[in-house]
Parts: sequence; structure tokens; C-alpha cells
Amino acid sequence: MSETIAGVRIPDSALAREATELVREVSPPLLFDHSRRVFLFGSLRGAEQGLHFDPELLYVGAMFHDLGLTERFRRTDQRFEIDGADEARRFLQTHGITGESAERVWTAIALHTTPQIPLHMAPEIALVTRGVELDVLGIGYHAVPDEQRAAVIAAHPRPDFKNRILAMFTEGIKDRPDTTFGNVKADVLAHFVPGFRRGDFVDVIKSSDWAE
Repeated sequence: MSETIAGVRIPDSALAREATELVREVSPPLLFDHSRRVFLFGSLRGAEQGLHFDPELLYVGAMFHDLGLTERFRRTDQRFEIDGADEARRFLQTHGITGESAERVWTAIALHTTPQIPLHMAPEIALVTRGVELDVLGIGYHAVPDEQRAAVIAAHPRPDFKNRILAMFTEGIKDRPDTTFGNVKADVLAHFVPGFRRGDFVDVIKSSDWAE
């Protein structure tokens, strides 16, 4: 039987159920609840803006967006967003979803920490970012009515979420500091990893092999 939270129906297809179980299996409750809230908040922002989107694709994008922080899917040679994006595309392809639809989900996850750009793309891409921004940064907090926000939190609580998600970010990216160059996760390492020195775009230009 399908579940409805804050007026949002959770997709109940075989694909969605398998995605749910995969994320539940590999993620701590903190990350599972966060990922579900991203879907719910993204859906609510989409309804508020009158966007037409595929709930199943949005669900996979939301549920897989932080898989790159988990032990099973974490790599050290690329950004954690790409880890999750690659796994989501592989997952969709095994369920017969290929081409533009799979690439849309890949892009939604790969760009979810990149400000502004995703918001000008396909609704599923924009709404993964909207959901992440609302849950992590509070952007769009008042665009969702109090009672809907309360219903989402009742279903997927966020105890000490600010501190715990920062700790999870740190754990997930501390072994690949170079991948934070030019993106917001460099701020996390600057706060929580002693001795971290962020890359400098000007230094990269000045120290390149070009003579002038």
C-alpha cells in the first residue's frame, strides 16, 4: 500500500521499493531520513511552483543523492556527488530506464551541491536541489506551510541534524580533499579537518605550465 506524507504520495513501484531498501541497507538512519525528506520537500516545492515532474525519477534522485558518503559507494578519486550519480544511473539501467531519463537523474545528483544552475534545468534536477537546499540550508523554509513541514519531520525526524550531517560530510570526503576544489564541501573540511588547505583558483592559474 502506498504511503502519503504531508500530502505527497511516496512512489510504490517495484523500482521505488528496491531503491528504498537499498538506501535503508547501506545508509545510517540519519542519511535515510534526510534522503526521504529531500524527496518530500522537493515534491512540495514542485507543487508550489506548478512544476510537472516524474515522481519516480525524483524519488531515485533524492534517495541516491548522498550514496557517495556511504562506505559501500564511497570512492576517493572523484566527488561524492558523482559516486551517487553513477550508482543511480546503473540502478535505473538495470530496471530498463536508460537514455535521457537516466541522464536526468544522474545530473540531478551530480549537481545537487552546485548553486543556482540546477534550478534552471529539468524539474527533477531542480527539485532534488530544492529539497537538499531546504533540508540542509533552510532555503525555501517558509515556502512550505508549517503543517506540511511538521508532517515531514514527524515521519522522518532530524534530531541534532545540523551537527550530525556535518560530521557525515566530513567522514565522507576527508579522504579525497582535492575533490572539494571549487565547491561548497571545501568549507566542511576547512572547519573540521586540521591542516586542510583549500585549493586556490588564482594559484592554479599562476602556477600552470603556460609561460604567460
